[in-house]
Amino acid sequence: MLKAHFSKLLSWFDSSNITASENTSEAIDWLRVIPFILMHLACLLVLVYGWSPVALWVALFSYLIRMFAITAFYHRYFSHKAFKTSRACQFLFALLGATATQRGAIWWAAHHRQHHLYSDQDKDIHSPRHGFWWSHMGWFLCLKNFTTRERYVRDLIKFPELRWLDRFDILIPILYGISMWGFGFWLSISYPELHTSGGQMIVWGYFISTIALIHCTLCVNSLAHVMGSKLYITNDDSRNNGLVAFLTLGEGWHNNHHHYPVSARQGFFWWEIDVSYYLLTLMAYLGLVWDLQPIPVERLRANLISQEAER
Repeated sequence: MLKAHFSKLLSWFDSSNITASENTSEAIDWLRVIPFILMHLACLLVLVYGWSPVALWVALFSYLIRMFAITAFYHRYFSHKAFKTSRACQFLFALLGATATQRGAIWWAAHHRQHHLYSDQDKDIHSPRHGFWWSHMGWFLCLKNFTTRERYVRDLIKFPELRWLDRFDILIPILYGISMWGFGFWLSISYPELHTSGGQMIVWGYFISTIALIHCTLCVNSLAHVMGSKLYITNDDSRNNGLVAFLTLGEGWHNNHHHYPVSARQGFFWWEIDVSYYLLTLMAYLGLVWDLQPIPVERLRANLISQEAER
């Protein structure tokens, strides 16, 4: 028993210490998810350290830049290959995405590809048909879905740097949190008139922004499969949800995405704001990414539920 507990504690820092299969129990692995619980509790430290305008701005920036790394790269690039980029840029955004505390890009892409393969069917690991809270959080809190299902990501596991980020997925968030504390401490010494501190900056710049980032991302799995409108006929429950799209820089146009997953753009029409796509377009202009996959005209018009969308 002690050995098993030690192995789970070690898995917080080295995920290769845990093995699981699709036949493993779906029970919540409480010991292993203690850090996830503590992150939520750490947000209450705002009552101790307070707030300042600079802390709020840093929290917002921390949220937005990491949300872009998740939406544009973890999702549209690593999961769907919706555009191309260099190996250096690939690693940079995998590294930035890792700071979001949603594990490594390979693990993320493997589970997301399985979701699309079996969307809202029995083998979909986070369909709300299995329960809303399961789709939102339960699926990744159980041991069954802890390991990376490599058969879905043969194209990604050939990169040793991505495999390293997957194995030591908690290291980067720890370093990110420490850097936030260091930044706040430096500001408190150099610019005391800003009324911030190391503690305040780690609470706002890491804990609060990260928890908000995690749950907004998870809303795509949960809310965007139960609330919203269906523009296209698909074989699943995906919905277009404007609020989720706003919070996730464009990911909430989820019915569009399930209609044509390989598109770099998820807001198919001009009124569907897709900030991630706009930023990818800017990166393409700068030569950092290329070959952004468009939406073919025939796919844009195919299976429309309402022709009003073409006005």
